[in-house]
Amino acid sequence: MSQPKPPNPYFKYSNMAFQMVAIIGLSVFGGQKLDAWFNNSLPIYTIVLSLLGIGFALYLVLKDLIFPKK
Repeated sequence: MSQPKPPNPYFKYSNMAFQMVAIIGLSVFGGQKLDAWFNNSLPIYTIVLSLLGIGFALYLVLKDLIFPKK
């Protein structure tokens, strides 16, 4: 039997970009909804959740770049 072809690098990295956009976008959206729900004058939840989303997205990308799936 033949070995399966490795995935196309363009597909792999574009998938990572969409994943990052989705994670950061959802965390910002959730933070805005929480700030609206609690009537905060400062966007505390938006700031905290967006920073957590950025950190999580970077963790996933770096994990995949350092330890690629075989």
